[in-house]
Amino acid sequence: MRPIHVPVWFTASRVPRPMTFAYLWGVSTLGRGVLITVLPLMAHRVFEDAQKVSEFYFVISILGLLGGLAMPWLVSKLRRRWVFTLGCICLFGSAGLIAFGTTVTFSVGMVLQMIGVIAVELPLNLYILDHVPRRDLIRFEPMRLFYAAGPWTVGPWLGVTLQVNIADWLPFVVSGASALVLLGYFWALRIADHPALVRPRVAPVNPLRFVPRYVLQPRLRLAWALAFGRASWWYMFFIYAPIYCVTSGLGAEVGGALISLGSAGIFAAPLWGWVARRVGLRRYLTAAYGATGLATVAIAVVTPWPWLGAAMILCAAMVMSAVDGAGNTHFLRAVRPLERAEMTAVFSLYRDTAQLVIPGAFAVLLLALPLSSVFVASGLATAAMALVARHIPRRM
Repeated sequence: MRPIHVPVWFTASRVPRPMTFAYLWGVSTLGRGVLITVLPLMAHRVFEDAQKVSEFYFVISILGLLGGLAMPWLVSKLRRRWVFTLGCICLFGSAGLIAFGTTVTFSVGMVLQMIGVIAVELPLNLYILDHVPRRDLIRFEPMRLFYAAGPWTVGPWLGVTLQVNIADWLPFVVSGASALVLLGYFWALRIADHPALVRPRVAPVNPLRFVPRYVLQPRLRLAWALAFGRASWWYMFFIYAPIYCVTSGLGAEVGGALISLGSAGIFAAPLWGWVARRVGLRRYLTAAYGATGLATVAIAVVTPWPWLGAAMILCAAMVMSAVDGAGNTHFLRAVRPLERAEMTAVFSLYRDTAQLVIPGAFAVLLLALPLSSVFVASGLATAAMALVARHIPRRM
Protein backbone atom coordinates (compact mmCIF):
# COMPACT_ATOMS: atom_id res chain seq x y z
CA MET A 1 0.00 0.00 0.00
CA ARG A 2 1.33 3.40 -0.93
CA PRO A 3 1.76 5.81 1.99
CA ILE A 4 -0.70 8.67 2.24
CA HIS A 5 1.00 12.05 2.24
CA VAL A 6 -0.69 15.04 3.82
CA PRO A 7 -0.42 18.05 1.49
CA VAL A 8 2.28 20.47 2.56
CA TRP A 9 -0.03 23.47 2.38
CA PHE A 10 -2.52 21.74 4.72
CA THR A 11 -0.01 21.14 7.50
CA ALA A 12 1.73 24.45 6.98
CA SER A 13 -1.53 26.28 7.49
CA ARG A 14 -1.58 24.99 11.06
CA VAL A 15 1.67 26.83 11.77
CA PRO A 16 1.09 30.26 10.23
CA ARG A 17 3.87 32.65 9.40
CA PRO A 18 3.91 36.12 10.97
CA MET A 19 2.91 37.67 7.65
CA THR A 20 -0.27 35.57 7.70
CA PHE A 21 -1.54 37.73 10.54
CA ALA A 22 -0.57 40.89 8.68
CA TYR A 23 -2.74 39.70 5.78
CA LEU A 24 -5.60 38.88 8.16
CA TRP A 25 -5.34 42.31 9.74
CA GLY A 26 -5.53 43.95 6.34
CA VAL A 27 -8.66 42.01 5.40
CA SER A 28 -10.26 42.82 8.77
CA THR A 29 -9.96 46.56 8.12
CA LEU A 30 -11.69 46.50 4.72
CA GLY A 31 -15.30 46.60 5.93
CA ARG A 32 -14.53 49.18 8.61
CA GLY A 33 -12.65 51.39 6.16
CA VAL A 34 -15.61 51.60 3.78
CA LEU A 35 -17.89 52.83 6.59
CA ILE A 36 -15.46 55.00 8.55
CA THR A 37 -16.65 58.23 6.88
CA VAL A 38 -20.17 57.10 6.01
CA LEU A 39 -21.13 56.54 9.66
CA PRO A 40 -20.42 60.02 11.12
CA LEU A 41 -21.98 61.67 8.07
CA MET A 42 -25.03 59.45 8.45
CA ALA A 43 -25.21 60.35 12.15
CA HIS A 44 -24.99 64.03 11.24
CA ARG A 45 -27.80 63.56 8.73
CA VAL A 46 -29.98 61.87 11.37
CA PHE A 47 -29.28 64.29 14.24
CA GLU A 48 -28.44 67.42 12.20
CA ASP A 49 -25.98 68.82 14.73
CA ALA A 50 -22.36 68.05 15.66
CA GLN A 51 -23.13 68.35 19.38
CA LYS A 52 -25.98 65.81 19.13
CA VAL A 53 -23.74 63.49 17.12
CA SER A 54 -21.24 63.65 19.98
CA GLU A 55 -23.96 62.75 22.48
CA PHE A 56 -25.04 59.81 20.31
CA TYR A 57 -21.51 58.44 20.03
CA PHE A 58 -21.05 58.86 23.77
CA VAL A 59 -24.14 56.77 24.61
CA ILE A 60 -23.43 53.91 22.23
CA SER A 61 -19.78 53.88 23.32
CA ILE A 62 -20.89 53.05 26.86
CA LEU A 63 -22.63 49.95 25.54
CA GLY A 64 -19.60 49.07 23.42
CA LEU A 65 -17.33 49.43 26.45
CA LEU A 66 -19.49 47.03 28.46
CA GLY A 67 -19.29 44.56 25.60
CA GLY A 68 -15.52 44.88 25.56
CA LEU A 69 -15.29 44.21 29.29
CA ALA A 70 -17.28 41.01 28.80
CA MET A 71 -14.99 39.72 26.04
CA PRO A 72 -12.46 37.95 28.35
CA TRP A 73 -15.37 36.01 29.85
CA LEU A 74 -16.43 35.01 26.35
CA VAL A 75 -12.89 33.91 25.46
CA SER A 76 -12.80 31.78 28.60
CA LYS A 77 -16.04 30.06 27.58
CA LEU A 78 -15.24 29.62 23.87
CA ARG A 79 -12.15 28.96 21.81
CA ARG A 80 -10.54 31.93 20.12
CA ARG A 81 -11.70 30.80 16.69
CA TRP A 82 -15.34 30.91 17.80
CA VAL A 83 -14.97 34.37 19.33
CA PHE A 84 -13.43 35.51 16.03
CA THR A 85 -16.33 33.92 14.15
CA LEU A 86 -18.85 35.66 16.40
CA GLY A 87 -17.11 38.96 15.75
CA CYS A 88 -17.42 38.52 11.98
CA ILE A 89 -21.12 37.71 12.36
CA CYS A 90 -21.60 40.87 14.45
CA LEU A 91 -19.88 42.96 11.78
CA PHE A 92 -22.06 41.41 9.09
CA GLY A 93 -25.24 42.00 11.09
CA SER A 94 -24.28 45.57 11.99
CA ALA A 95 -23.92 46.50 8.32
CA GLY A 96 -27.41 45.23 7.60
CA LEU A 97 -28.98 47.06 10.54
CA ILE A 98 -27.26 50.38 9.87
CA ALA A 99 -28.34 50.26 6.22
CA PHE A 100 -32.00 50.63 7.27
CA GLY A 101 -31.19 54.15 8.45
CA THR A 102 -33.69 54.47 11.31
CA THR A 103 -32.55 55.79 14.68
CA VAL A 104 -33.10 52.41 16.37
CA THR A 105 -31.41 50.20 13.75
CA PHE A 106 -28.57 52.69 13.39
CA SER A 107 -27.94 52.67 17.15
CA VAL A 108 -28.12 48.89 17.51
CA GLY A 109 -25.94 48.42 14.44
CA MET A 110 -23.27 50.76 15.80
CA VAL A 111 -23.14 48.86 19.10
CA LEU A 112 -22.87 45.56 17.22
CA GLN A 113 -20.03 46.95 15.14
CA MET A 114 -18.07 47.99 18.24
CA ILE A 115 -18.51 44.55 19.80
CA GLY A 116 -17.63 42.85 16.52
CA VAL A 117 -14.39 44.79 16.18
CA ILE A 118 -13.31 43.76 19.69
CA ALA A 119 -14.32 40.14 19.11
CA VAL A 120 -12.19 40.03 15.96
CA GLU A 121 -9.15 41.92 17.21
CA LEU A 122 -8.78 40.24 20.62
CA PRO A 123 -8.26 36.71 19.23
CA LEU A 124 -6.14 38.10 16.41
CA ASN A 125 -3.85 39.88 18.89
CA LEU A 126 -3.57 36.67 20.92
CA TYR A 127 -2.62 34.69 17.82
CA ILE A 128 0.02 37.31 17.01
CA LEU A 129 1.48 37.04 20.51
CA ASP A 130 1.56 33.24 20.19
CA HIS A 131 3.22 33.04 16.79
CA VAL A 132 5.40 36.16 16.40
CA PRO A 133 8.67 36.10 18.42
CA ARG A 134 9.07 39.01 20.83
CA ARG A 135 12.27 40.17 19.14
CA ASP A 136 10.40 40.46 15.82
CA LEU A 137 7.46 42.50 17.11
CA ILE A 138 9.03 45.89 16.39
CA ARG A 139 9.43 44.78 12.74
CA PHE A 140 6.05 43.07 12.55
CA GLU A 141 3.94 46.02 13.75
CA PRO A 142 4.86 48.38 10.85
CA MET A 143 4.17 45.60 8.35
CA ARG A 144 0.80 44.88 9.94
CA LEU A 145 -0.09 48.54 9.55
CA PHE A 146 1.21 48.57 5.98
CA TYR A 147 -1.19 45.80 4.93
CA ALA A 148 -4.06 47.71 6.53
CA ALA A 149 -3.10 50.87 4.64
CA GLY A 150 -4.95 49.99 1.44
CA PRO A 151 -8.40 49.55 3.02
CA TRP A 152 -7.95 52.62 5.22
CA THR A 153 -6.86 54.71 2.24
CA VAL A 154 -9.40 53.63 -0.37
CA GLY A 155 -12.29 52.74 1.93
CA PRO A 156 -13.37 56.20 3.25
CA TRP A 157 -13.48 57.73 -0.23
CA LEU A 158 -15.07 54.64 -1.77
CA GLY A 159 -17.81 54.41 0.84
CA VAL A 160 -18.98 58.01 0.44
CA THR A 161 -18.68 57.87 -3.36
CA LEU A 162 -20.82 54.72 -3.56
CA GLN A 163 -23.41 56.22 -1.23
CA VAL A 164 -23.65 59.60 -2.97
CA ASN A 165 -23.38 58.53 -6.60
CA ILE A 166 -24.88 55.02 -6.79
CA ALA A 167 -27.00 53.84 -3.86
CA ASP A 168 -27.34 54.78 -0.21
CA TRP A 169 -27.16 51.13 0.89
CA LEU A 170 -24.23 50.01 -1.27
CA PRO A 171 -21.38 50.76 1.23
CA PHE A 172 -23.11 48.51 3.76
CA VAL A 173 -23.30 45.66 1.25
CA VAL A 174 -19.55 46.00 0.67
CA SER A 175 -18.90 46.07 4.43
CA GLY A 176 -21.06 43.03 5.11
CA ALA A 177 -19.48 41.09 2.26
CA SER A 178 -15.99 41.89 3.56
CA ALA A 179 -16.95 40.42 6.96
CA LEU A 180 -17.92 37.17 5.24
CA VAL A 181 -14.66 37.19 3.25
CA LEU A 182 -12.71 37.68 6.48
CA LEU A 183 -14.52 34.77 8.11
CA GLY A 184 -13.92 32.48 5.13
CA TYR A 185 -10.24 33.41 4.92
CA PHE A 186 -9.73 32.82 8.64
CA TRP A 187 -11.24 29.34 8.54
CA ALA A 188 -9.33 28.48 5.37
CA LEU A 189 -6.09 29.18 7.23
CA ARG A 190 -7.01 26.61 9.92
CA ILE A 191 -5.05 28.45 12.61
CA ALA A 192 -4.70 26.43 15.78
CA ASP A 193 -4.13 27.76 19.28
CA HIS A 194 -0.53 27.45 20.44
CA PRO A 195 -0.55 24.22 22.53
CA ALA A 196 2.13 25.45 24.95
CA LEU A 197 0.18 28.59 25.82
CA VAL A 198 -3.39 27.35 25.95
CA ARG A 199 -4.59 27.18 29.53
CA PRO A 200 -6.96 24.49 30.75
CA ARG A 201 -10.54 25.62 30.88
CA VAL A 202 -11.48 27.17 34.22
CA ALA A 203 -14.55 28.87 35.57
CA PRO A 204 -14.76 32.41 34.16
CA VAL A 205 -14.18 35.27 36.55
CA ASN A 206 -15.41 38.84 36.58
CA PRO A 207 -13.59 40.70 33.77
CA LEU A 208 -13.28 43.77 36.00
CA ARG A 209 -10.81 41.82 38.15
CA PHE A 210 -8.27 42.04 35.32
CA VAL A 211 -8.15 45.83 35.44
CA PRO A 212 -6.42 46.21 38.86
CA ARG A 213 -3.84 43.60 37.84
CA TYR A 214 -3.18 45.55 34.66
CA VAL A 215 -2.91 48.88 36.49
CA LEU A 216 -0.30 47.46 38.89
CA GLN A 217 2.17 47.00 36.01
CA PRO A 218 3.79 50.37 35.07
CA ARG A 219 4.85 49.34 31.57
CA LEU A 220 1.35 48.17 30.74
CA ARG A 221 -0.12 51.41 32.09
CA LEU A 222 2.24 53.37 29.88
CA ALA A 223 1.38 51.25 26.82
CA TRP A 224 -2.32 51.83 27.43
CA ALA A 225 -1.91 55.60 27.83
CA LEU A 226 0.06 55.87 24.58
CA ALA A 227 -2.46 53.78 22.66
CA PHE A 228 -5.34 55.78 24.16
CA GLY A 229 -3.77 59.07 23.03
CA ARG A 230 -3.28 57.74 19.50
CA ALA A 231 -6.81 56.30 19.26
CA SER A 232 -8.35 59.50 20.65
CA TRP A 233 -6.77 61.60 17.92
CA TRP A 234 -7.86 59.28 15.13
CA TYR A 235 -11.36 59.03 16.57
CA MET A 236 -11.58 62.82 16.53
CA PHE A 237 -10.31 62.84 12.94
CA PHE A 238 -12.75 60.22 11.64
CA ILE A 239 -15.81 61.89 13.20
CA TYR A 240 -15.18 65.63 13.07
CA ALA A 241 -13.13 66.04 9.89
CA PRO A 242 -16.05 64.86 7.67
CA ILE A 243 -18.48 66.98 9.68
CA TYR A 244 -16.19 69.99 9.18
CA CYS A 245 -16.24 69.40 5.42
CA VAL A 246 -20.04 69.21 5.31
CA THR A 247 -20.69 72.20 7.60
CA SER A 248 -18.10 74.37 5.82
CA GLY A 249 -19.65 73.71 2.41
CA LEU A 250 -16.99 71.42 0.96
CA GLY A 251 -19.39 68.47 0.80
CA ALA A 252 -19.52 64.82 1.80
CA GLU A 253 -17.34 63.55 -1.05
CA VAL A 254 -14.56 65.95 -0.09
CA GLY A 255 -14.89 64.65 3.46
CA GLY A 256 -14.47 61.07 2.25
CA ALA A 257 -11.47 62.01 0.11
CA LEU A 258 -9.92 63.86 3.06
CA ILE A 259 -10.22 60.82 5.32
CA SER A 260 -8.74 58.58 2.60
CA LEU A 261 -5.79 60.87 1.97
CA GLY A 262 -5.20 61.32 5.68
CA SER A 263 -5.18 57.55 6.16
CA ALA A 264 -2.70 57.10 3.29
CA GLY A 265 0.13 58.04 5.63
CA ILE A 266 -0.08 54.54 7.04
CA PHE A 267 1.72 53.32 3.90
CA ALA A 268 4.82 54.87 5.41
CA ALA A 269 4.56 52.62 8.49
CA PRO A 270 7.57 50.44 7.51
CA LEU A 271 9.67 53.60 7.04
CA TRP A 272 8.53 55.02 10.39
CA GLY A 273 9.27 51.67 12.02
CA TRP A 274 12.82 51.82 10.65
CA VAL A 275 13.22 55.37 12.03
CA ALA A 276 11.91 54.23 15.43
CA ARG A 277 14.48 51.44 15.55
CA ARG A 278 17.25 53.88 14.62
CA VAL A 279 16.48 56.66 17.10
CA GLY A 280 14.76 54.66 19.84
CA LEU A 281 11.07 54.41 20.62
CA ARG A 282 11.22 57.00 23.39
CA ARG A 283 12.64 59.88 21.35
CA TYR A 284 10.65 58.88 18.30
CA LEU A 285 7.21 58.94 19.95
CA THR A 286 8.01 62.08 21.96
CA ALA A 287 8.73 63.98 18.76
CA ALA A 288 5.81 62.45 16.83
CA TYR A 289 3.18 63.22 19.48
CA GLY A 290 4.50 66.75 19.95
CA ALA A 291 4.47 67.55 16.24
CA THR A 292 0.97 66.13 15.82
CA GLY A 293 -0.33 68.23 18.70
CA LEU A 294 1.04 71.45 17.21
CA ALA A 295 -0.34 70.66 13.75
CA THR A 296 -3.78 69.90 15.19
CA VAL A 297 -3.98 73.18 17.11
CA ALA A 298 -3.04 74.98 13.89
CA ILE A 299 -6.19 73.57 12.23
CA ALA A 300 -8.35 75.82 14.40
CA VAL A 301 -6.48 78.90 13.20
CA VAL A 302 -7.34 78.31 9.53
CA THR A 303 -10.84 76.79 9.82
CA PRO A 304 -12.52 80.00 8.52
CA TRP A 305 -10.96 79.16 5.13
CA PRO A 306 -12.51 75.76 4.28
CA TRP A 307 -9.94 74.48 1.78
CA LEU A 308 -7.03 75.67 3.91
CA GLY A 309 -8.63 74.04 6.95
CA ALA A 310 -8.99 70.76 5.03
CA ALA A 311 -5.34 70.98 3.96
CA MET A 312 -4.20 71.50 7.55
CA ILE A 313 -6.31 68.55 8.74
CA LEU A 314 -4.58 66.44 6.10
CA CYS A 315 -1.18 67.70 7.24
CA ALA A 316 -1.94 66.78 10.86
CA ALA A 317 -3.07 63.29 9.80
CA MET A 318 0.16 62.73 7.90
CA VAL A 319 2.18 63.67 10.98
CA MET A 320 0.04 61.41 13.15
CA SER A 321 0.83 58.49 10.88
CA ALA A 322 4.34 58.61 12.35
CA VAL A 323 2.85 57.68 15.73
CA ASP A 324 1.06 54.76 14.09
CA GLY A 325 4.40 53.55 12.74
CA ALA A 326 5.30 52.26 16.21
CA GLY A 327 1.96 50.43 16.52
CA ASN A 328 1.43 48.61 19.82
CA THR A 329 5.06 47.51 20.13
CA HIS A 330 5.38 48.73 23.71
CA PHE A 331 2.46 46.61 24.91
CA LEU A 332 3.43 43.51 22.93
CA ARG A 333 6.89 43.55 24.48
CA ALA A 334 5.66 44.31 28.00
CA VAL A 335 2.86 41.77 28.45
CA ARG A 336 3.71 38.51 30.25
CA PRO A 337 3.02 35.28 28.31
CA LEU A 338 0.71 33.70 30.88
CA GLU A 339 -1.39 36.87 31.16
CA ARG A 340 -1.84 37.50 27.46
CA ALA A 341 -5.58 36.85 27.21
CA GLU A 342 -6.53 38.94 30.24
CA MET A 343 -4.08 41.78 29.68
CA THR A 344 -4.80 41.98 25.94
CA ALA A 345 -8.50 42.27 26.73
CA VAL A 346 -7.87 45.16 29.12
CA PHE A 347 -5.41 46.82 26.73
CA SER A 348 -7.90 46.61 23.86
CA LEU A 349 -10.27 48.78 25.87
CA TYR A 350 -8.15 51.81 24.97
CA ARG A 351 -10.17 52.10 21.78
CA ASP A 352 -13.52 51.82 23.53
CA THR A 353 -12.43 54.29 26.17
CA ALA A 354 -11.38 56.76 23.47
CA GLN A 355 -14.74 56.25 21.77
CA LEU A 356 -16.39 57.07 25.09
CA VAL A 357 -14.25 59.97 26.29
CA ILE A 358 -13.86 61.87 23.01
CA PRO A 359 -17.54 62.33 22.07
CA GLY A 360 -18.47 62.84 25.72
CA ALA A 361 -15.93 65.62 26.21
CA PHE A 362 -16.70 67.24 22.86
CA ALA A 363 -20.46 67.06 23.47
CA VAL A 364 -19.91 69.31 26.49
CA LEU A 365 -17.41 71.50 24.63
CA LEU A 366 -19.70 72.06 21.65
CA LEU A 367 -22.53 73.25 23.88
CA ALA A 368 -20.80 76.63 24.14
CA LEU A 369 -17.97 76.67 21.56
CA PRO A 370 -17.72 76.24 17.76
CA LEU A 371 -16.43 73.16 15.96
CA SER A 372 -12.88 74.60 15.81
CA SER A 373 -12.62 74.10 19.60
CA VAL A 374 -12.51 70.36 18.94
CA PHE A 375 -9.20 70.75 17.11
CA VAL A 376 -7.72 72.97 19.82
CA ALA A 377 -8.63 70.55 22.62
CA SER A 378 -7.45 67.51 20.65
CA GLY A 379 -4.17 69.20 19.72
CA LEU A 380 -3.35 70.16 23.30
CA ALA A 381 -4.18 66.66 24.57
CA THR A 382 -2.03 65.06 21.87
CA ALA A 383 0.89 67.37 22.66
CA ALA A 384 0.60 66.29 26.29
CA MET A 385 1.18 62.69 25.15
CA ALA A 386 4.72 63.72 24.23
CA LEU A 387 5.39 64.10 27.95
CA VAL A 388 3.92 60.66 28.60
CA ALA A 389 6.15 59.14 25.91
CA ARG A 390 9.23 60.33 27.78
CA HIS A 391 8.58 57.58 30.35
CA ILE A 392 9.34 54.86 27.78
CA PRO A 393 12.50 52.98 28.86
CA ARG A 394 15.57 54.17 27.00
CA ARG A 395 16.53 50.67 25.92
CA MET A 396 13.42 50.54 23.70
